[in-house]
Amino acid sequence: KKDRTMSFAKIAKSFARNYIKPLRSKLFQTRTVAQKPKMVHNDLATGVAATVTSLAAVAGGMYYFTQPNYSAIRAEIEELLDDLDYDDGSYGPVFVRLAWHNAGTYNMFDKTGGSEGAGMRFATEAKDPANAGLDIARARLEPIKQKYPEISYSDLWSLAGTVAIESLGGPKMKWVGGRKDNVSEELGPPAGRLPDAARGADHLRAVFYRMGFSDQEIVALSGAHVLGRCHTDRSGFKGPWVFSPTTFSNEYYRELFENRWKPKKWNGPHQFEDKSGKLMMLPTDMAIIEDPIFKPYAEMYYKDEELFFNDFAKVWYKLQHVGFTL
Repeated sequence: KKDRTMSFAKIAKSFARNYIKPLRSKLFQTRTVAQKPKMVHNDLATGVAATVTSLAAVAGGMYYFTQPNYSAIRAEIEELLDDLDYDDGSYGPVFVRLAWHNAGTYNMFDKTGGSEGAGMRFATEAKDPANAGLDIARARLEPIKQKYPEISYSDLWSLAGTVAIESLGGPKMKWVGGRKDNVSEELGPPAGRLPDAARGADHLRAVFYRMGFSDQEIVALSGAHVLGRCHTDRSGFKGPWVFSPTTFSNEYYRELFENRWKPKKWNGPHQFEDKSGKLMMLPTDMAIIEDPIFKPYAEMYYKDEELFFNDFAKVWYKLQHVGFTL
């Protein structure tokens, strides 16, 4: 038995020396289990060819010659989007919210939080009231993680939000993979870093300035509210922002400027509704057109959808890469 074991070890070393190492130098970025994977640029407009995955026993430990097959994972995400039994018929909006909230914990001053870590796997972030309902998105994506274990949760959630925006009619966007997940809850950021929708412009600036965003970028990111709706059993608020909550467009800004908004009379949190009572806006939304600095940017996007798409693509890329060293 000892002789057979030694023989196998010699064979493995010889194989690694003569075949694996030369191949690695040409095609792969090598990492040990404990190391951060190489970051992979993935242009979602054109897709990226799948990279070969293999595992070899090389003297000294286990090495993974692998990159997630982002093209295949993208296709899997697209297959999960539509479901007539869920909300407005698509999981896309909740995937966007998952990606946004995962990244929106970043603090540029102490370099904590951000799109790496996947802190919602742990109780502190998972139980943050701002993240209520995102367990639905995480559960929906879990089969993909099980099928492609080489992708981190951080990458999967970020990619899911990006793919959702594109698939729902949004701009084509760059995306970079290679995020690593935290191994313990202690490595994650504290709860309470996400925006409070019941507050105003000063609060928005405090949250987004902490992440390194400008006033214009705040307004551009707010345009993502064109997707989805609020739920009383999650945020406490109720209703969609637009009549087409599964289509990405500049409709959010059009509704802000062209519709008439009044405080909603109900037993829930403070929000606004239009004359029909079917659409709503949050206090943070109204701040976009009431604040004298925010308002001109909102008007620009209201009048020019192409400009909105271009600026949104840039700021979404920035959001999905804060706290992530390229």
